[in-house]
Amino acid sequence: MDYLFPLHVSLLLLLAACVLVQLFYVLYYFLPLAFHKDPAPQNGANLPPLSILVCAHNEAENLQELLPLLIQQEYPQPLEIIVIDDRSWDGSHVLVKEYELEHAHVRLVRVKETPPLMSPKKYALFLGIKAAQYEHLLLTDADCRPLSATWAQSMASGFLGGKDIVLGVSPYMQIYGFLNHLIRFETFLTAIQYLSFAKRGQAYMGVGRNLAYTKSVFFRNKGFSSHIRSLGGDDDLFVQEAAQHSAVQIVIDRSAQTSSSPERRWRDWWRQKRRHLAAGRQYQKKNQLRLGLFVLSNALFYVISPVLLGLQYQLLWVGLIIGVRYAALYGSYLPVARRLQDPLKWWLLPILEVGYYLNYIGIGISVLTTKKVRWK
Repeated sequence: MDYLFPLHVSLLLLLAACVLVQLFYVLYYFLPLAFHKDPAPQNGANLPPLSILVCAHNEAENLQELLPLLIQQEYPQPLEIIVIDDRSWDGSHVLVKEYELEHAHVRLVRVKETPPLMSPKKYALFLGIKAAQYEHLLLTDADCRPLSATWAQSMASGFLGGKDIVLGVSPYMQIYGFLNHLIRFETFLTAIQYLSFAKRGQAYMGVGRNLAYTKSVFFRNKGFSSHIRSLGGDDDLFVQEAAQHSAVQIVIDRSAQTSSSPERRWRDWWRQKRRHLAAGRQYQKKNQLRLGLFVLSNALFYVISPVLLGLQYQLLWVGLIIGVRYAALYGSYLPVARRLQDPLKWWLLPILEVGYYLNYIGIGISVLTTKKVRWK
């Protein structure tokens, strides 16, 4: 068995290298997020007038719940709520019209047809942004719910100090089942990456469920023109481009968050994640490398460590490396989860990690072997 010796050593060194990579991400990127402090306005006078934009496609039921929450927002400056009805046939525009008649700051923008070869949501958002009367924009989706009456105020505070883009947090609601645990873990892991990278001046994405930026940034970036035909990217691809010449702030307090209803079926979640990963193919190479290295180091960890344990090679060193890795994992994920007030289950972490990376690889292969990912 002497010919196997170099393979044993190589695997052990590779495992150690993977954990060293993860330690770098933990110490340099993730852990500082646990101590982040959001900007807070001393009084409402220094907050800008704000336009809240909601893009909706057949979302009458969700709008019935969302609009009252938006109207109840406690905002000390002028505020308008723009609902962009994107080709709906469920009576959404009638519902919004009723609110428009009762509340002067509610406005309806209707999209009856999308031009050929354009992403429907991006075109709808473009019309909404064009119609907004205020410079500062706050975006969310119809199936989202602000977690506080000061959501708009908390997010708008991110603009203080001349910031152009504000990245918010939007976790999924907690319901029963393993799929829900996996969805919320995936959302947490995505958030911890884009928030911590942005905190280090390397913003590459945001989530359209809770995102703010200025009209000047939007038009300076020529809107979504560089990826107008791509299905996704109205949030991540836009932020990736716009952040190169803009000042970015993150806002993570619970009062600044929105929550969304998660998918309840595996195939629906897969379809959603395939759309997101398809947009990821257009990430800049440096962002692909940064994200890919993190995913690869974690995936290899779960491949190599059981192999070495099965071979019973240098168990003391293997156990030490694994122990250091999990100490770093719990020492960063749990404090950040507490900071975000995310109910992350510590005892489920290893299982959720395995499930996440297996699904990530599966969805990635699916995206690479499928020519087109469709939007509703």
